[in-house]
Amino acid sequence: GIHLAPKEKLEIPVLFMPAEMKMYKAVVVIHVMREDGENWPYAESNTDLNRNVIVAENGETRGILWIYPISGTSEAPQQKSVVLRCQARQRLEQRVELLLIGVMPGATALPDAGNSAVVDTEESSNTPEVADGSSSTLEFLYELQYQSDEIRSQLESLIGMELVEKEWDTVSRIVTLIFNVVFAPSKPMRNEATVVIQCNAGGLWKFPLVFIATEPEVDDVINIEAVGLNKESIVSFKLTSQTR
Repeated sequence: GIHLAPKEKLEIPVLFMPAEMKMYKAVVVIHVMREDGENWPYAESNTDLNRNVIVAENGETRGILWIYPISGTSEAPQQKSVVLRCQARQRLEQRVELLLIGVMPGATALPDAGNSAVVDTEESSNTPEVADGSSSTLEFLYELQYQSDEIRSQLESLIGMELVEKEWDTVSRIVTLIFNVVFAPSKPMRNEATVVIQCNAGGLWKFPLVFIATEPEVDDVINIEAVGLNKESIVSFKLTSQTR
């Protein structure tokens, strides 16, 4: 019953308020007819615009349909940041536990810890699935996302992340993913990244990681001994760069 003038715009609000961590799908269908109830004297269908026509018996166009599928992803609230602190030119190896609350599995089995996968920091479509191949297994996709390409270039070669263990509590519906994170900074810095985890049963979780590299230890102490007043004393030493 909505009337539209020629070239008038119509905004259709879509409200998504998921009650559970699972996938939701819906379809928005827009049906347009002439106000006077008459048909259009021609029939045309354009698939590029997701448009279909309803053709009357005489071949004229009775109505036009626009069909827009909607896929809803339930996302958990932002979690507290996990801080990993390491002195520059040292190596930190730390186990990080991430709790996935509200998982809606089709079954209660989790894959074995031996079927872990190294995190893929490229596109999510290339991120490996963690599964043992059975139909009763929860599958997780996970990747490490960066705030910018500049931060990616600084952190990507310094961080290693591997899923080593999974635990499933059927009562609380909490899945615990345990990662082994390696951080080996070459210089002082403070940067952030986000671990994004998606379950095949539905649900998206994001966990911020803060990587802090503190000042390194002093390499050496250089002693310069004066040979006399107003005379230069020279000491030579080598500096080695870890990059170009």
